[in-house]
Amino acid sequence: MSQRQGRWRRHWQNRTVRVAGSTLLIIALLAYLLPAISPNSFDATDFANILEAPTTTGMHWFGLDELGRDLLVRNMLGIRVTLAVAIVASIVSLVIGVLYGAIAGYMGGLVDSVMMRFVDTLYALPFIFFVILLMVVFERNFVLMFVAIGAINWLDMARIVRGQTISLKEREFVTAARLNGVSTLRIIGRHIAPNLVGIVVVYVTLTIPQAILVESFLSFLGLGIQEPATSLGALVNGGVQQMESAPWLLLIPGGTLVLILLCFNFLGDGLRDVYDVRQRG
Repeated sequence: MSQRQGRWRRHWQNRTVRVAGSTLLIIALLAYLLPAISPNSFDATDFANILEAPTTTGMHWFGLDELGRDLLVRNMLGIRVTLAVAIVASIVSLVIGVLYGAIAGYMGGLVDSVMMRFVDTLYALPFIFFVILLMVVFERNFVLMFVAIGAINWLDMARIVRGQTISLKEREFVTAARLNGVSTLRIIGRHIAPNLVGIVVVYVTLTIPQAILVESFLSFLGLGIQEPATSLGALVNGGVQQMESAPWLLLIPGGTLVLILLCFNFLGDGLRDVYDVRQRG
């Protein structure tokens, strides 16, 4: 059995990872399959049956919204958009945070001090207001949301990677590579980064919920995804406005959002247990 196969086997043997990962996979598959096979479109309106309640006998299992649009299809579309924004934003923060933290931790001294004081300065800025300002001043689109949310999350990643890099750079294999004249970038890329995989994987699964919450908050304020597209945050915003007359408009997307957040948090906890056991072993 290869090292990669062994790693996946250890992950799958953890019950928390298995349940949370399977649930997320099912949600993602439903989000992409149901709109394709549904006879309803996400922007098709039926003004004769607005705010129709969910039913198992008709074509609208999740009911209709205030414009007569099928909530099942729109909820699936919201899952797609929310997951896409969160995952891409987390990848942005992962790339920036790992590179920044690894360089700061390995270089040490004045370079480390200057780089981390820059991180401390950014921590002091009210980033959520900065993101809102970006969304107001510039055109609202996916790319801007990726950049804005990623700009928030990379700071924590950089600090964690820096701490791990400081401990790794004193290990024998890094010292041997340095004595053999291996360049700094090559040491970071071939000796430091591979040993950061465990902590990085765990932390990414925990930053995705943060990105989801930021995206949902922006969409809830009307600064995120714009009509006719939607996200879970936008659907929750619409549900709040119809909470008394049509509570399902809030409960369905809100419950979906909570389920996704719980799955990612449980997945992160399970992966942390897997890598803790691996390190102890």
